[in-house]
Formats: sequence, structure tokens, C-alpha cells
Amino acid sequence: MDHGILLFRELLSTVFIFVIAKISIHILTSKVSTRKHKLPPGPKGWPILGALPLLGSMPHVALAEMAKKYGPVTYLNVGTCGMAVASSPEAAEAFLKTLDMNFVNRPPNAGATLLAYHAQDLVFADYGPRWKLLRKLSNLHMLGGKALDGWASIRASEVRHMLQAMKESSERGMPVVVAEMLAQAMANMLGQVILSRRVFASVGSESNEFKEMVVELMTMAGYFNIGDFIPSIAWMDLQGIERRMKSLHKRFDALLTKLLQEHKTSMNERKVKPDLLDYVLANQDNSEGERLSTDNIKALLLNLFTAGVDTSSSAIEWALAEMLHKPSIFKKAQDEMDQVIGRDRRLTEADIPKLPYLQAICKEAFRKHPSTPLNLPRIASQPCEVSGYYIPKNTRLSVNIWAIGRDPNIWENPMDFNPERFLNGPDAKVETQGKDFKLIPFGAGRRICAGYRMGIVMVEYILGSLVHSFDWKLPATEVELNMDETFGLALQKAVPLQAMVFPRLSLNAYST
Repeated sequence: MDHGILLFRELLSTVFIFVIAKISIHILTSKVSTRKHKLPPGPKGWPILGALPLLGSMPHVALAEMAKKYGPVTYLNVGTCGMAVASSPEAAEAFLKTLDMNFVNRPPNAGATLLAYHAQDLVFADYGPRWKLLRKLSNLHMLGGKALDGWASIRASEVRHMLQAMKESSERGMPVVVAEMLAQAMANMLGQVILSRRVFASVGSESNEFKEMVVELMTMAGYFNIGDFIPSIAWMDLQGIERRMKSLHKRFDALLTKLLQEHKTSMNERKVKPDLLDYVLANQDNSEGERLSTDNIKALLLNLFTAGVDTSSSAIEWALAEMLHKPSIFKKAQDEMDQVIGRDRRLTEADIPKLPYLQAICKEAFRKHPSTPLNLPRIASQPCEVSGYYIPKNTRLSVNIWAIGRDPNIWENPMDFNPERFLNGPDAKVETQGKDFKLIPFGAGRRICAGYRMGIVMVEYILGSLVHSFDWKLPATEVELNMDETFGLALQKAVPLQAMVFPRLSLNAYST
């Protein structure tokens, strides 16, 4: 027994020494190869781990503080990897526009492998024929401008269901849990476009579990996993992240497999009006020779449901929280809507261009609370130069969208939630579609979020409907509104928003 324990300890010591030696050789080699070049400034970090321990539980905040010290282009050694961080509009434009093709791919990571079917999806797949096909199909039949217009009636129907459910909660004297209501409504909107069916009949245990799964996925996908940055020790799974990812993947895979199987059995019913999944299945064997596997299709469904639900719902929840925190904004928005729409009918998407203050509120929510605080990482395919600094090949790139949105050198009084900044003055014409690099909530360049048009439409329409349809108050038990963040791929409220709602429209407006 003692001899076996001794051998085991010797084996562990040998493995440990081998790993340390391998990492040390890599670091020394990297330093020698970059010594003649001027890297961007950044913290020294710890031995072996580099800057990983400096990032803490809120990496976007830690990186924003580093930018104040080292400048808008920062370089960190994170494990055996180099990481460049852009924290200004100019730096973001240099990486995402000028050098877009050099940073068009994603680095390998556990999230892509274990959650996204070995990067077979639209978000993590390499830029190439398969990625272009997935994006083309998604745009043509769901995410593009014409496709979005085609399913406006579905959005209107699901918003009506949501408003009715909220009104019923009001009649029972129960607070509305905003994230749960939004998750159910958005999942059903997407379900009807993708699968020709509502995914959840009502808010309950099934829809709540789905919301929890989505939040867990977006949280884990945002983690800085040690194994991603020190691949030689990835097998140890020191943080337990990969184990949790595998477990969550099984739950999502079971749900997606069930939806896919049920959909295939009813294809004949949709010959007149096919849905997105019908088009994708019809293009499995593409004319250009690119074949979509079942994993590609399930990975695409995972992208559309998780990102489509979580990013938009978090933006709406943050906007409502900010408005409850500053009731004068609520009143001004409702006054604008009462003038344009009145109180005898619900808001429609056709009303939104006539509601500039509502649009300004949405932009301000995207600025202060971007759905993705750090853009999904990219990787340099070749060495390059940015702002006079050398960026080595295989450097990982993060753009700190959160830091740009809160920089006092870019925005006046950035911690104030002030929609008026987008109505008058120098920021009046700033847009969110990836061309104004001071406001890029959906990213920019070729890898801009595929659903950015849908995200803007859903946030403006759903937020407008909630503000127009109800007066909002915090429950009597909640003395102060908690505005803390919790980090993930999407920036969530640490404490989900609950509020009492009071109908303010004529009664028939909620049922028609």
C-alpha cells in the first residue's frame, strides 16, 4: 500500500515537473522571439499563470482598470498565450476593421469544443464555406431585414401573450419576474420562426429551466478557463468548468435532438410555408459541395436560441432597471408614446421610428450595459502592427466593449443613464450596427453578431411595449434596486429584476 502511494506521488511529481518545464520553455521561447519587437504595454503577471489571477471574477472591469494604467492597447501573457485587449474606439477599429481578415477566426477553447459541438456552429466555426453557408441561410430566412419583416406578426402575437400574462400577475397582486417572462416570450418567437411551433405554452418549470440553462451556458462560455490558456494542463480541469460544460451539453443536446426529431416527422405539413429548419435541412447537401452535418444543425439551433434569448432579454432588463432607478425617464418615454400612440391600442413596430426617445433609451442601455462586455475572442492568423505595437501571430484578441461604453474620455458623465445624449449634440447620429466604434454592442467586422438586426428590433419593440402598456413599481419588500452585475458571455443582473406592473391602456388593448 505504502509503496503504491509512493509510486503515485513520484508519478505526480514527474508530471508536474514535465508540465512546468514545458510551460517555461514555451515562455522563454516566446520572449526570445518577441524581444526585438515592441509589444503593447501590460502587467507582468504571475509565474506560469501570467495575468490570469489578475482578471478576477469580473474580467471586463479588471481589464478596464489596466487600460487606464497601460493605455488603450494592452498586452497580457495569459498562461502560455498572448492576449491583446482593445479599450478605445480607435483600437477597436484598427483590429475589427483595418485588420478584420487577420482576426476573423476564433481561438480554440473548451466552450466551442464541449458546448458548440466542436465549433460546428455559426459563432465559433472558422471563417470559410461552411460558416458562410450557415450565415447565409440564417440571414435569408430569419435574421436579415426582409426575413425580419416577414415574421413581425409572430413578434406581435408573442408580445400580446406576454402582456396578458403580466396583466394576470397584476390582477393577482404578484410581481413580474422580468427575465422569466422575456425568456418565455423570446423562446416562443424564435421557436415559431425556426420550428413552426411555440416552445413553451406558459411560464412554468419548463421555461424557467430553459432560462436557467441559457444563463448557465452564457456564464460558462464567458469564463477564463485555465485549460484554454495552458493547454498542457487542460486535462486536470482545475476549475471544474469542463465537467459542468459536458453536463450542460447533454441537457441541451437532449432538448435539441427532441426538437429536431419532432420537426422531421411533420415536414409534410409545412410544404406551403417552410420554416428556417426546413430550409437548413433542404440545404444539408449544398450545391457548392459543403455538407451540413446533424451536429452543424444542432449547433446552429443552439446559437439561435441561446444568443437570441439571452442577449436581448438582458438588454431589456437592464433598461427597465435603469428606468425604475430614474423614474423621470419612464415618464418622458410614456409621454412620448401617449402622444404618438395613445392608450387605446398597443405599440406596433411601425410606431418605433416615431419614438426617438425610446430609441435613445435602447442605445443608452446598449452603451452602459452591453450584452457582451468582452467581444467573443478572435485570434491573429499573422503577426501585425497596431498603434505602433507588434502583435505576434496567434495572439488572442479581446475588445472591451464595456470599457469603451464607460470611458469619460469618450462619453460625458458615462455613469449617468442619460438617453438625451443620443438626441442632441455630438452623439445624436451614433448607431449600433458596428460602424461607430464608440458603440459596438454587437461587435463589428465580418464576425459581427449575425443577429444584430433582430436584436435591435426585439429590444426596441419589446421594451417599448412594456413601458407603454404598464406603470412599473418595485415590490414593497424591495427597498433599494440592486444594480450589480454578474459576469458571463452576456452581462446579467446579479439579482433578477422583479416589479409590480399596473395596466395603463384600455382593457381591449391587451387582448387584440
